[in-house]
Amino acid sequence: MKLFFCQSCQQVLFFENTACERCGHTLGYLPEQTELSALDALGGDLWKPLAAPGQARALCANNAHSACNWLAQPGQAYCIACSFNRTIPNLSVPGNIERWQKLEVAKHRLFYTLLRLGLPLRNRRQDPEGGLAFDFLDSLPDGTPAMTGHMNGIITIAIHEADDAQRERLRLEMGEYYRTLLGHFRHEIGHYYWNVLIRDAGPARQAACRAVFGDDRRDYGASLEAYYAATPTTAWQGLYVSQYATSHPWEDFAETWAHYLHIISTLETAWAYGMSLDARGAQAPPLRASVTRDPYTEMTFDEITQGWLPLTYAVNSLNRSMGLPDFYPFVLTPDILRKLAFIHELIRESRVG
Repeated sequence: MKLFFCQSCQQVLFFENTACERCGHTLGYLPEQTELSALDALGGDLWKPLAAPGQARALCANNAHSACNWLAQPGQAYCIACSFNRTIPNLSVPGNIERWQKLEVAKHRLFYTLLRLGLPLRNRRQDPEGGLAFDFLDSLPDGTPAMTGHMNGIITIAIHEADDAQRERLRLEMGEYYRTLLGHFRHEIGHYYWNVLIRDAGPARQAACRAVFGDDRRDYGASLEAYYAATPTTAWQGLYVSQYATSHPWEDFAETWAHYLHIISTLETAWAYGMSLDARGAQAPPLRASVTRDPYTEMTFDEITQGWLPLTYAVNSLNRSMGLPDFYPFVLTPDILRKLAFIHELIRESRVG
């Protein structure tokens, strides 16, 4: 995530801010300019973004619930990120407004990344069969508890994942190193883009993907059943980015996709802060890195890995100094880097602006 600055007073701003703490200006995010802008009131529902003089824009309708700080396009009620919502939580249930707000923080960070990467985005109006939409659910119509997952463009996020204690309990039960709301969004969008960029791209792209991730024609249901029935081992380490990635090539692709988004987003933050590392004397591995270019559009995959690996060593060490878990508790071996490189090239080839 980049750094933002108030156009009125130059105060440092952060992505989720809704008002400048220094000058008091209301803030709104302009996704087409990747700018968080101070706003001047024009009357009614309209605001003038100081980052885009001459424009009159309205805040997204979900701003009324403190669930969005983005600006909608003229004539639209919702911003681009919220326009993909199909079902939001029942806001009459105590605690659901707060849960939804947390879900939207993660989802808007996801959309920031998708737009920065220039990936194709089609909603259910544009593509009724496979377009992207989000359901934030507690239970299904038949009363069955909702499960986080993806099906033909519909991403369901179980809203209990927004409860920190519940999510930590599930993380421990599932034996996961890492479980966050943003991680769920990045994983599930990987399934959506497997459909868009692999399944629908023709035999050559499918064959290239199978050469890296394995044959996706394996029975998915049987593969998951076998995965959950098996005794956990460490045999996956070095070949897969997580144990769950071993369950089926679709999950391997989605897990690797999510990690690529983790890496790109964090490297952009390092770039925004002008971070560099030089741990003198460290030779194996060398802990020197300087992020000087935009990882979304300018850095090669080799530059990305050369920046990422030293950064994870440093930040993991900082976390341990504070008594916290590792920031990035994963090992990226040559086999995993090969998969990440495939994702990198796939995304660069798929940019639509």
